[in-house]
Amino acid sequence: MKEVDSTKLIYVMGPSGAGKDSLLGFARERIGAEVLFAHRYITRAVADGENHIALSPDEFVSRLSYGLFAMHWESLGLRYGIGIELDAWLARGRPVVVNGSRQHAELALARYPHAHFVHIDATPSVLAARLARRGREDARQIEARLARRPAFELPSHAHVVKIDNSGMLADAGTQFLDLLALVSRA
Repeated sequence: MKEVDSTKLIYVMGPSGAGKDSLLGFARERIGAEVLFAHRYITRAVADGENHIALSPDEFVSRLSYGLFAMHWESLGLRYGIGIELDAWLARGRPVVVNGSRQHAELALARYPHAHFVHIDATPSVLAARLARRGREDARQIEARLARRPAFELPSHAHVVKIDNSGMLADAGTQFLDLLALVSRA
């Protein structure tokens, strides 16, 4: 396989409720086929607004044992993976968007040192409202989640773009599309 050019990797991350799935959906509808969107494999059933492949815990472990994930991590009792097709797409010079994890970002940076990291965020009140609408946690759990929200930093050599998705999706979406266009042309 050709060497992977990680300059074409766009690694999207942010706290739950920041609107990552909505932003990715917005971009996917408008960008065309020149940018690929990697699927996440998650040990959770698919819910509204999400774009992932649901795996049982046993299926996940099996795929992991066969080396079928370019990246994988655990969060809040769930397992997440990005398939090895990511490396094949990058080796072919294709821009690829990954819905990643802030906690896994440093490991992703080590594997893909020239990747573009996009940190999507929103104000605490917006995050709380979106988490409540999602219905996976009660008000006490949402408050606890927001209280333990860690500060996010990557090393200074990382390419990081921050997008505030507190307002209209089209505003944050336009910023994201501009970045995708820039990476596609590079």
